Amino acid sequence: MQTGDQQALEELYDRYEKLVYSFAYRMVKHGAIAEEIVQEVFMKIWTKKGLYKRDKGKLSSWILTVTRNTSIDALRKKKETTYTLEERDALESDQVATEDIVEWKEEGEKLRSAVKTLNNEQQEIITLFYFNGLSQREIAEQCNIPLGTVKGRIRLALKHLKQSLNREKRGSNDETRSV
Repeated sequence: MQTGDQQALEELYDRYEKLVYSFAYRMVKHGAIAEEIVQEVFMKIWTKKGLYKRDKGKLSSWILTVTRNTSIDALRKKKETTYTLEERDALESDQVATEDIVEWKEEGEKLRSAVKTLNNEQQEIITLFYFNGLSQREIAEQCNIPLGTVKGRIRLALKHLKQSLNREKRGSNDETRSV
């Protein structure tokens, strides 16, 4: 390696590539980044041939140290969030994107339709709890019903809402497939 022998680099790569990859993957938990780390580690080994000193330890330990340091650098770079110009502009402005507003309205209409399928008692409890922000205890006092009844109605209402929304979701998926 120190004389620039490419065959030596290939043998080193064949011998330690899996070890470097698995060590890097355990640190970064991302396959593509771990592959980049493997490439970078062997580039460092190739370009900085004189750094390894045999009297300071085993070659495998040194390679793992290089891998560890390279992985830490990769994790630091990963934390530096990069944005496209559109994302940056969206973050800088306080305005909500039109697409988001339309999506929220559609989701809101679906939810209101699902709430209408509940019986009157469940509708009232859901409205007081989720839309008016009352606690379960406050609902019990306002409606003159036991706290356990409030909890039961909320639980049943949520179960019915989930089923209703899932049915609607499946229905819209079926419509999409038939188009």
